[in-house]
Amino acid sequence: MTIEETPSYDLLVIGAGAAGMMCASVVGQAGKKVLVIDHASKLAEKIRISGGGRCNFTNLHAAPNHFLSENPHFCKSALSRYTSQDFLHLVKRYRIAFHEKHKGQLFCDESAEDIIRMLKSECELGKVQWRMPCSINTLQKDENGFIVDTQQGVVSAANVVIATGGLSIPKIGATDFSYRIAKQFGIKIVEPRPALVPLTFDAQSWAPFVPMAGISLEVDIETGDKKNKIVFREDLLFTHRGLSGPAILQISSYWQPGQNIRINLLPELDVANALIAAKTTTKKNLANFLAAYLPARLVDGLLSAQGFDGEQKIADMQDKRLRLLGEKMNRWELLPSGSEGYRKAEVTRGGVDTRELSQQSMMVKAVPGLYFIGEAVDVTGWLGGFNFQWAWASGVAAGKAIAGLE
Repeated sequence: MTIEETPSYDLLVIGAGAAGMMCASVVGQAGKKVLVIDHASKLAEKIRISGGGRCNFTNLHAAPNHFLSENPHFCKSALSRYTSQDFLHLVKRYRIAFHEKHKGQLFCDESAEDIIRMLKSECELGKVQWRMPCSINTLQKDENGFIVDTQQGVVSAANVVIATGGLSIPKIGATDFSYRIAKQFGIKIVEPRPALVPLTFDAQSWAPFVPMAGISLEVDIETGDKKNKIVFREDLLFTHRGLSGPAILQISSYWQPGQNIRINLLPELDVANALIAAKTTTKKNLANFLAAYLPARLVDGLLSAQGFDGEQKIADMQDKRLRLLGEKMNRWELLPSGSEGYRKAEVTRGGVDTRELSQQSMMVKAVPGLYFIGEAVDVTGWLGGFNFQWAWASGVAAGKAIAGLE
């Protein structure tokens, strides 16, 4: 094929997920010629499995303080120019039924497929072309733009958007493609690691808590020192290997290996004061008293693991001993040995260093025409629809810049 016969596009989007399709639709609907390539055979598998199959597609409270990055101000521009209300307007236009589940989290009533179909329709309005499944062999830049050798032949493009995400959930096709391209062009990477992921403990230290698997309760959970402390109030879930549930997923994004986590099992109760006050008002033993506040199975396991006799009468115990137990309940310190890794992580923290990108357009400052969006970038949202909002906002920011709309 000669240069003249090489198919040419205004934009090539690599990655047919949330951010990629959003970007492609904006540029296509502006009258530009757009091609989307993905190595998967199905569109947006991560959308499909998210939220238990109902897709937590945004959060009403999405704001920059719900995101982590080594460059925390970077996300402000895109998030302010395309808000959760903007995406909600699109959802309503397609008459997709939705509901608010918890703390501003919005889910489809029916299926995540509704969001995928909406994005596909938006791309079709822009006459976006597709090559799926199709892998990229090489991506090179010349004075006219980019030459991309794909599994289905060579294409050229004035602009290339990398929207291939991070390393989380490899079973649905996650790869390090975005990082490889970044390294090829000399773009710095913030070291990736699993985020929104269950934490694990060494088998010996966790053995006393294995029988508690399946217990769930609302807690306050924190990590970090006084200067960098972060606290969440969410549900905690005991598992055979460690801890999970929204509380752990949230704190996992902030937790550093070798760092303790602290759990307040009864955030609404000063346990030490309650126990000391009960010395003169009850004849109950420790286990029965605490079972009024916590699942009995959890009480038995915790007392045993912490060296307390659940059969002991509260009235017979010293205040010093009761204060120690109260401290264990209101500030239970644990040292995780690690996490469940990328196979269970909902997202990847780290990625393309945002200091290499324009916050207005998501373009690489040193490589005109090359853009990174979505999870590939070092912007990681909290649990609850924030990462999808970043996908929409970063996709629109890049799309509008490429289309000349801003």
